[in-house]
Amino acid sequence: MDNSFWLMLLTDIIAVGVGVFVGRKLLQRNNDKKAGEAQTRAEEILKTAELQAESIKKDRMLEAKEKYLKLKTEFEEDANRKRQILSQNETKLRQREGEINQMQQTAKQKENELNQLKSTLDGQRNSLDQQREKLNVQFETAKKKQEEAEKMLNEQVEQLEKIANLTAEQAREQLINTLKAEAESRASSYVKNIVEEAKLTATKEAKKVVIETIQRTATEHAIENCVSVFNIESDDIKGKVIGREGRNIRALEAATGVEIIVDDTPEAIIISGFDPVRREIARLSLHRLVQDGRIHPARIEEIVAKTRKNIEDEIIEIGERTVIDLGIHGLHPELIKMVGRMRFRSSYGQNLLQHSREVAKLCATMAAELGLNAKLAKRAGLLHDIGKVWPEEAELPHAILGMELAKKYKENAEICNAIGAHHDEIEMTSMLSPIIQVCDAISGSRPGARREMMESYIKRLKELEELATNFPGVQKCYAIQAGRELRVMVDADRISDEKAGTLSFDISQKIEKEMQYPGQIKVTVIREMRAVAYAK
Repeated sequence: MDNSFWLMLLTDIIAVGVGVFVGRKLLQRNNDKKAGEAQTRAEEILKTAELQAESIKKDRMLEAKEKYLKLKTEFEEDANRKRQILSQNETKLRQREGEINQMQQTAKQKENELNQLKSTLDGQRNSLDQQREKLNVQFETAKKKQEEAEKMLNEQVEQLEKIANLTAEQAREQLINTLKAEAESRASSYVKNIVEEAKLTATKEAKKVVIETIQRTATEHAIENCVSVFNIESDDIKGKVIGREGRNIRALEAATGVEIIVDDTPEAIIISGFDPVRREIARLSLHRLVQDGRIHPARIEEIVAKTRKNIEDEIIEIGERTVIDLGIHGLHPELIKMVGRMRFRSSYGQNLLQHSREVAKLCATMAAELGLNAKLAKRAGLLHDIGKVWPEEAELPHAILGMELAKKYKENAEICNAIGAHHDEIEMTSMLSPIIQVCDAISGSRPGARREMMESYIKRLKELEELATNFPGVQKCYAIQAGRELRVMVDADRISDEKAGTLSFDISQKIEKEMQYPGQIKVTVIREMRAVAYAK
């Protein structure tokens, strides 16, 4: 039992030893494995760190290169800018140096001139000294001669006093009185001659200024007439313009207030009327209707309304172009519109806008010759007849009305006085007023500028229209056929067919009583009933 115990004990010890040995070997192998794995991981970490370091290094190098390039570019730009500034400064310095050299040369020239002038003055001073010495000698000689003359004069005076029984004082008083009377006579004659010469010179100078002004302002003239001709391509269009039973031509005449004459004149339609604006509206409306091809009363009224609006816009454009051409600034828009209306008005057959432009140029030239404000004169010349284009009826003369309009739109006081006084309705208070009056007369008195009967003719036609317009129920009134026919458009709701005949008779009787006219006047009352409804 003891042997087996020791055998078992030995076996256990050997087993424990083998276990310890095997455990150590396994532990060592496990530690070696872990050490290998750690070393492998360390190597991987090192490689990763090296790669990251390399990447960071490359990024930093790229950033450094970019920063270097940016700094280099900024430095080069700054250097180029400074180089340009230096070049500009150098150029300026060279220019300044050239200017200084030129100034030095000029100063040297001035110095040379001053030296020459100094030498000339020295020569003249020497010459003057010599002349002074001569004059002193002559003065001494003259003084001696004067003393001798005085001595001889005293002796002669004493002898004359003995002969004439007069003292020197009495003789002197008689001589003074005689010389005084003679001097007064000569002075009055001299003053008379001076006054006459001044009058002749003033008249001559005034004629010279007027002639020079007229010569420097040359303008072509064309007499305005009362007829416009509308050209057409073929006579077939005349039938379209007339319409069925003449309804188109009646609608066009009623809308525009002119007379449309369609006769045997080849390829032409005549538009007759004393108002140029109406004639122009009718001509443009005809042109648009013929181009469009649709000619009927409704279309005619539409086209006429559009054309009238276009004419108003054209009037403003003409006014603006006129003031720009004449160099006039700061004119009120309403005055510009009135200037544009002048294009469609005439005075004694002379176009009012051309007349006003010519007067403006004449006034500017004459004011410049006389040393006055040429711009103010030109402005007054352009506006002097604005009273003629005021659209509303007024009882005032056109000069006074123009002055009131100029005051209303804040024009200069001298301009207002010049407008109001150019026909002597008010007193002239500035130098511009007679210039405007003279230039207005110059423009109107040129050969061929005006036709005197035109003003009275247009006035008669306007009075004829105004007379009929004053009757109740009358909407529009147009004088056509050179004043031989009066067409009256009445309100159909107020005037019946029976009253239309009575109204025609009443107007004709009033014309006979209140107006003077050649021949006879046909009064036509037109009553038109319209019923309008809309389909919705």
